[in-house]
Amino acid sequence: MAEALHILVAEARFYDDIADELMLGACAVLDEAGATYETVALPGAFEIPAAFKMAMASGRFDGYIALGCVIRGETSHYDYVCGESARGLMSLATRHGIAIGYGILTTENREQAWTRASRAEKNKGAFAAETCLRMARLRRDFSQKAG
Repeated sequence: MAEALHILVAEARFYDDIADELMLGACAVLDEAGATYETVALPGAFEIPAAFKMAMASGRFDGYIALGCVIRGETSHYDYVCGESARGLMSLATRHGIAIGYGILTTENREQAWTRASRAEKNKGAFAAETCLRMARLRRDFSQKAG
């Protein structure tokens, strides 16, 4: 039987209620899969790529889950945070071959965010965890076949 995967879950805490719901969805999937995990709370989505880059140096993690929410406001700040956090995560995934589950919601309002976060509705926290686990297993399979 394969060794359990160890995952880092980063949660942007800017919207606490949404972050909590995303985390509950992700943790349920990780628990069901028998994965172990650590969590880190961050101020917002913008900080997640840097946190993952820092964590990569430890060599402890098989995958990473990014959870958070960015809701459009009255300024262009939304565009920068959404674009740069997504770009940063994609850059890490493609340059370093790490498994990332992307669960950063980008919405127009809190209602849309809650619909996507809710475990009773779209459950994007669970989806991000499932994606991370699939990619981590794929990475492990490729590594074993190469060795």
